[in-house]
Amino acid sequence: MSRMMIQAAVTMNQLQNKLDLIGHNMANSQTPGYKTRSSEFSSLVTQQIDNLRSPANAENRLTPEGVRVGTGAKLGAIVNDFSLGALQTTSRALDLALRNENHFFQIQTEDQGVTTTHYTRDGNFFLNPINEQEVMLTNSDGHPVLGQNGAPIIIANGFTGIEVRQNGEIIVERGDQQQVAGSIAVAEITRPHLLEAAGGNLFSLPDLGELGFTFAEIVQPVGVVEGLMEKGMLEQSNVDLAQQMADLLMTQRAYQFNARTISTTDQMMGLVNQLRS
Repeated sequence: MSRMMIQAAVTMNQLQNKLDLIGHNMANSQTPGYKTRSSEFSSLVTQQIDNLRSPANAENRLTPEGVRVGTGAKLGAIVNDFSLGALQTTSRALDLALRNENHFFQIQTEDQGVTTTHYTRDGNFFLNPINEQEVMLTNSDGHPVLGQNGAPIIIANGFTGIEVRQNGEIIVERGDQQQVAGSIAVAEITRPHLLEAAGGNLFSLPDLGELGFTFAEIVQPVGVVEGLMEKGMLEQSNVDLAQQMADLLMTQRAYQFNARTISTTDQMMGLVNQLRS
């Protein structure tokens, strides 16, 4: 009976992780470029208990000998769904939506002096001043957006208008003149399932060497290509709230069943102890 309680307790702990995942999806249903995360469960190691000691019990037996006792289930993997979300028109000059589901904007982050490139589908960009003469293109958290040269996009002040073309070129107006101030870099991730959530609606790549891949095989730069992105639009999240509600109810029911297993087993053990006394 104690094994059943352990199995139920382990499974409940992992089901709580799934509930947290569903809650995260629902909370980000209005986050631009957010991708739904789903969970895959796997069984933990089972153990064979041979409770048939007499050789005669095995004669003409059709069912497996003994009892197989598991130790619960665990959250095996978190899978990101990179299917395209619906496009919403915002008419804002710095709102961009990528057309290809394997394309990602590149965002540079810095943590304790270490610079890392992350990837995102969120094209909600802003201009943030870095000094009195220049501004930099950033995401909503203030992290630099990388350009085709692999560096942050920095634009000199003094322009009167700005737009981003569908090929990623940033055009600024200075008086009667139009100038190309930079080009937004887009990377194609050939195996997007390798991407891992890094927080802030960003994704990162694991150590590709351990997986047998090279960086060039997974991340391929996309040049200045017409029709690369839609301007004045944002890709919405691909969260299906109806499906998330159904998953929530199923997971809660499984959680309740395992909780009932613990309470029922505890009651049975109490009855056994009373009989012994």
